[in-house]
Formats: sequence, structure tokens, C-alpha cells
Amino acid sequence: MTDTASASEQATACVDREDWSALTGELDAHGHALTGRLLTSDQCRKIASLYDDPERFRSTIDMARHRFGSGQYRYFTHDLPDQVRKLRDAFYPHLLPIARDWAGKLGVPAPWPDTLHEWLEMCHRAGQTRSAQILLRYRSGDWNALHRDVFGDMVFPLQVVIGLDAPGTDFTGGEFLMVEQRVRAQSRGSSTTIPQGHGLIFTTRDRPVPSKRGWSNGPMRHGVSTVRSGRRRALGIVFHDAA
Repeated sequence: MTDTASASEQATACVDREDWSALTGELDAHGHALTGRLLTSDQCRKIASLYDDPERFRSTIDMARHRFGSGQYRYFTHDLPDQVRKLRDAFYPHLLPIARDWAGKLGVPAPWPDTLHEWLEMCHRAGQTRSAQILLRYRSGDWNALHRDVFGDMVFPLQVVIGLDAPGTDFTGGEFLMVEQRVRAQSRGSSTTIPQGHGLIFTTRDRPVPSKRGWSNGPMRHGVSTVRSGRRRALGIVFHDAA
């Protein structure tokens, strides 16, 4: 087994070893949940270094130009690095029961099949054919406005971001932000510092919240607070392709 294959299998095993009962409880209660360590520091640096190889990416987005905030990110091509592909494959079967449960509570369709491959084929037939896997780079003063990641009608309700730099060492600030719009109440916000190599599972756009009549739809947005110093890079794993 090559070093690359070994590292990919290790990442898969780390996802499988997570306490999925506890993570599910966190996601149900808050719409986001922090995993344990999925990647070593060396693995994080190798993935982050891919940013400087433009041939690996289909497009580059300047956030200030589009008024998304400040900073830059790049969408991978479908020729994903093996470790990124393995992580996405490993997460999907664990997130699928949560997605189906949320859809049942909200009384909406749950179109997601048992395998990620089948789901991505459904996305492609619907015209969503572009890779949505993303590598983000923030420098001092950069930030990301609150938003929802929806790239078409075919949407998976959860996604993952993995921190590739060490908070407090490589950068300061840059907390991951989430804001929940509550029914007939003021919004509730939260911030999470993502340790290097750890993942944050979070709501793509909305989640079920308890109400007097059973369950209501709770819209959520996410973003990144201002990076005070250094450089913050992150890997975004999305489970649907883009239109």
C-alpha cells in the first residue's frame, strides 16, 4: 500500500471511529457538531499546499469582488485528491440517516439514495455537473459573509469543513460562525474555533426545530469572522454538485 493510499484509509477510519450518536445529538440540537481529529498536521499542510496548483481547480473566486466578504477560494475539478475523495465517501453513509430523519420531521422529500455515487449521478441528470469541493484561503483582515451554500435544486442538507491551519499558531480570529433564524424570535448565533485537522459538520441551509405543532423549518446561515493575523485555510466537503 502506498503512503497516499495509507493516509486515505487512515482518514476514512477516523471518520468511521467517530461517536456518531453524540454527533447526531449535537447536530439535532444545534445544527453543527465538531468532530475529533481526522487529519494529521502533515496531511493538512499537503492538502493546503494544493492551493498553489491551479490545474487542480475549475475556478477561483475572489470574495471581495462578489461582495461575499474578503478572501479567496477555489473549486476542485472532479479529479479530486484521493484523500479528499475518501473523506467525502466516508462521511456520506454516516450523514445519510440524519438527512433522512430531518426530511421526515419536516415532511419533505428525502431523495438521497444509499450511495454517494448514485446521488451524484442524480445531481448530474438534473444539470448539476460541476464539482463543489472547495479549498478556502483567508489572510489577515479577510472574512466570509453569512450565507447558505445552495448550488441548485438537488441539495444535501449537511456539509463538512476541515481546518487546515492551527488556531492561535498559524492565525488568530477566523472563527466559524452560524446564525439560526428562529420562528417569531430573534436570531441565535454561535462561533466555533476549528482545531487543525478537525472537522465541523454543519447545516447547509436549514434544519428541523421543535415547535408547538411538531417540527418547524429553521433556516441557518454560516460564515467566518475576521482573521486578525496569519493565514487560515480550510477544506470544504460538499455532498452535492453544482449547477
